[in-house]
Amino acid sequence: MKNAIELNQLQKKFGDKVAVKGSTFQVEEGILFSLLGVNGAGKTTTIRMLTGLSKPTSGEAYVGGYNIKTELDQVKKICNVSTQETAIAPNLTVEENLLFVAQIYGFSTTEAKKRMEEVMKQFSLDEVRKSKAKTLSGGWQRRLSIGMALITNPKILFLDEPTLGLDVLARKQLWKIISGLKGKITIVLTTHYMEEAEALSDKVAIMVDGELKACNTVDEIKAMTQKDSLEDAFIAIAEGEV
Repeated sequence: MKNAIELNQLQKKFGDKVAVKGSTFQVEEGILFSLLGVNGAGKTTTIRMLTGLSKPTSGEAYVGGYNIKTELDQVKKICNVSTQETAIAPNLTVEENLLFVAQIYGFSTTEAKKRMEEVMKQFSLDEVRKSKAKTLSGGWQRRLSIGMALITNPKILFLDEPTLGLDVLARKQLWKIISGLKGKITIVLTTHYMEEAEALSDKVAIMVDGELKACNTVDEIKAMTQKDSLEDAFIAIAEGEV
């Protein structure tokens, strides 16, 4: 299987602090890959480097075969990101938000409207199409935010804690949407919800204090730690028991 993302000793320093300590791993095309760790583990910093929002201090990485240092313009054309902070324009309606993003990325008016309708259907947004984004619940706003990231037809989608702060039902609804994307595009997910990662992931990486400690399937990580759940396996790895 071809790799969508490759990291080789990718490192990021902020002054004397090493936020990411030379990560090396691969993400195969079409899978859902979860990047796990407690706050400050280096997950978001890694995503910021892979998407061109932060420059690596050292090491190499390739996204869609393109070098993030020398071919960043190409990287940006094939990937998109839905951040922890729901990136929507609060005073625009749902459909205006979608059209705005599509047109920023250079789609013609006709193509932007076509993509907008496709995303509306995919995320069941039609009932709130004319609502201003600021009036939506957290769950609806997250749907819209991910839809805005997908309207550009990315090959690789980064989802940084997409269900953070949502209630159980809203989280389950987003799980269904995210699961429906598997196999169509490559997804990199960060989350603090271990049951979410266990339910959705094809492969999981666990970071502790900026260092990659494990990278494998959920079943293989559970077997490695001799734990029955990903949460127990994660705790064992994070606390240095393994």
